Amino acid sequence: MNLVICKDKQTCGAEAAKFGAAKIRAAIAAQGECRIILATGASQFEMLSALLKEEGIDWSKVTMFHLDEYVGLPYSHPASFRKYLMERFVQKLPVKMKEVNLVEGDAPDVKAFCEKLGRKIQEKPIDVCFIGIGENGHIAFNDPPADFDTETPYLIVNLDDVCRNQQLGEGWFPNFDAVPKQAVSMSVRQIMKSRCIVNTVPDSRKAYAMKITFEEELSPMHPASVIRLHPDCRTFCDIPAAAQLSKFTRDLCTLK
Repeated sequence: MNLVICKDKQTCGAEAAKFGAAKIRAAIAAQGECRIILATGASQFEMLSALLKEEGIDWSKVTMFHLDEYVGLPYSHPASFRKYLMERFVQKLPVKMKEVNLVEGDAPDVKAFCEKLGRKIQEKPIDVCFIGIGENGHIAFNDPPADFDTETPYLIVNLDDVCRNQQLGEGWFPNFDAVPKQAVSMSVRQIMKSRCIVNTVPDSRKAYAMKITFEEELSPMHPASVIRLHPDCRTFCDIPAAAQLSKFTRDLCTLK
């Protein structure tokens, strides 16, 4: 099983970054460039911090795509995922990336923007996709029941209450009503087209999501369960996130 259980969230982030960084270096060595997808949220703090410290990556040869963003939220808002990525990662790199493609959820015509960005991401394969799993089992903002079939790269989706409560609980918004009801999300199928997926899932809040992802029915009601079909997806979690996994599953995992 491509599941690594780490002793704590710092180790989880470091191991995920180490694995992903090796994939980035390999892509650059093989083809002279690398195309990646980056996720946001509290689950990615340690991974992104560790990825910044990985040596031997020529970031000037890396093109980045953004996983998701709230509809209507300006860049200046504390919960903006564009702001998150720029301040926590892009602006801290030693050199400029080849290209940074952010999701503009407040674009004048969000649908048209999604179509334009969708054409761009489909120009070449994605080499490494960094994701996490939400408390309701979503990947990106594909809440249950997720659309496993659409070929559209970026979708405008409705957020369920569990997802919105997660955003409130992580401290991004002052109250539930302030959490947007819609977001732009990369589709499940677009994520699954990535050559490699690096899935980072720390924290006890994700224990139920981990259980349904790896032990329940593979179903749109459990969106992240689809990653079990990917030929090169590795999940990194910490001990609290693995708490609800059965002994049988844990015995199949790598421990760090």
